[in-house]
Amino acid sequence: MSEERHIYVPKHEVLSVKEAEEVLRTFNAKPHQLPFILLNDPALKGLNVKPGDIIKITRKSATAGESIYYRYVVEI
Repeated sequence: MSEERHIYVPKHEVLSVKEAEEVLRTFNAKPHQLPFILLNDPALKGLNVKPGDIIKITRKSATAGESIYYRYVVEI
C-alpha cells in the first residue's frame, strides 16, 4: 500500500551508495558534515531508511523551479 503524502511535504528519496559518494565528492564533504535528519522523522516513514543513509529532498521553489537538499540520517 502506498503512503499518502501531505501536499506540503517535499519529495524525500534515499540515495544509493554510488549516488551518495558522488554527492559527498561534489561537496567535498564527509557524511557527518551534512545537516542531520532523525531516523524517526515523519517524512521518512515508509522509505526504509537506516542510520548512515543520505536522503535527497527536492522542494519546489518559486524562484529556482526546484531546490535540492541532502540530509544524513541519524538516530538519537
